Amino acid sequence: MKALLSVSPGGPDALILSEVPDPRPGPGEILVRVLACAINYPDVLIIEDKYQVKPPRPFAPGTEISGVVEALGDEVTGWTVGDELISIVGYGGLTEKLVIPAGSALPVPGGKDPREAAGLLLTYATTIYALLDRGELKQGETLLVLGAAGGVGLAAIEIGKILGATVVAAVSSEEKAAIATEAGADRVVVYGSGPFDDAGCRALAKQLKEAVGPDGAHVTYDPVGGDYTEAALRAIAWNGRHLVVGFAASIPKPPLNLTLLKGCDIRGVYWGAFAEREPDRHAAHVRQLITWWEDGRITPRIDRIYPLTEGGNAIAHLASRSAIGKVVVEVSRR
Repeated sequence: MKALLSVSPGGPDALILSEVPDPRPGPGEILVRVLACAINYPDVLIIEDKYQVKPPRPFAPGTEISGVVEALGDEVTGWTVGDELISIVGYGGLTEKLVIPAGSALPVPGGKDPREAAGLLLTYATTIYALLDRGELKQGETLLVLGAAGGVGLAAIEIGKILGATVVAAVSSEEKAAIATEAGADRVVVYGSGPFDDAGCRALAKQLKEAVGPDGAHVTYDPVGGDYTEAALRAIAWNGRHLVVGFAASIPKPPLNLTLLKGCDIRGVYWGAFAEREPDRHAAHVRQLITWWEDGRITPRIDRIYPLTEGGNAIAHLASRSAIGKVVVEVSRR
């Protein structure tokens, strides 16, 4: 079988499409034929050894998959050959076949597009945890979403609206503004490209303040970081909650006097640790997401689809921050 492997630290160009032996499932495991693999920001970092998880090489990147059950290991119940599933795998998704623990897989509702299915779990599970558990977002509050046209940003718009918030989307282009509005944002801010000097940061803060209104944003969803974080903190409400989701721009160094002046919190969102430490709560979130997905209340938006041979280009496209929605690699067909 074919796998796109990281054999040494480097960017997407360093990945090598290789022939590797077919894996075999052990006790409690499922052999999956991968249909699609969604690309996420950890895939950009993990191949450069910049992620908190550093797998032994060679390994295939690829964080989340949809697939078909090809074989069952001993002691596996509840699955049959031919069942379709989705799973968070951490890494290894950019390969034609993959062995996963049976308990990590979830059934795909009938008739759903496997490419869309591959892009469901990570962005939406991160976001529902962020907004409900860490942000404690309430009906009637204002939610500011930075990087709102990316995968997690669009998920935040959709879930924010389901939870009854007024959603303000901050994006970097008019094209992205149109997509954020289509996703349900109540207001949209188009900001410039950082990094910013002090005057530029204050001008951005003024933009955000005008968009969120005089009371400020009760919750800020921040997958961007960089200078955008300080500007967003200046636009936060009294007792607001700033959610640290990621660092697409860079790791920020916000002036902590703002937390004193605003009486606000900066709260980390580490979904992977949450899912491991609180599996029952995580499972409840996923059940809710599946219901919303089946009801059409959330829909993963796919920006581009690549074949496995161009998986490196998929990672590069995501790293360029030009993607609007999810980037997906189609590995095989049903």
